[in-house]
Amino acid sequence: MYEAHGKRGFDLLAAALLLVVTAPLVALAALAVLATLGRPVLFRQARLGRGGVPFAVLKLRTMREGPGEDAARLTRLGRVLRLLAIDELPQLVNVLRGEMSLVGPRPLPPGYLALFTPEQAVRLRVRPGLCGLAQAAGRNAVPWRQRLSLDARYVTTISLAGDLAILARCLGVLARGEGVVAPGHATMPAFRGPAEPP
Repeated sequence: MYEAHGKRGFDLLAAALLLVVTAPLVALAALAVLATLGRPVLFRQARLGRGGVPFAVLKLRTMREGPGEDAARLTRLGRVLRLLAIDELPQLVNVLRGEMSLVGPRPLPPGYLALFTPEQAVRLRVRPGLCGLAQAAGRNAVPWRQRLSLDARYVTTISLAGDLAILARCLGVLARGEGVVAPGHATMPAFRGPAEPP
């Protein structure tokens, strides 16, 4: 019942409130990005939405443009924004648009669609989220197979109490600065589908 009716209402109310509360912080971060990286301030990238339909996810820029590995292009400011997840706050607009939810599996690149097993593809039955079970378990430090397994589990256990618990756990992970990156990467290594190690 919550998934069919209450979840979207909760998303709209909470996202609108969070946008108002975090607006000064996002504005300061945007000015800092503008001063260090120039335009554009926002980074848009295609990601898989509900039903596998692509949409443009919004983030504050954290990397310099041009060739090179992500880790080399990530700026000092970008590291701070990622550590505190401030770069993700523009996705509250995605939530208001109905492209995302506050809680759900994190949106992944369209190229991953063909790599999912049927069990992993279950994650596409719901809107992707700002945070989910995998983020509550340790953000980018969680290996791909475990991460996708947690995403599938979320889809079958959605509830208001569960969403509130996930939000609280994600705040705890964020406050402790855990799992910002996988070892040796700017965020996580690319997903390799069936070739992914257990």
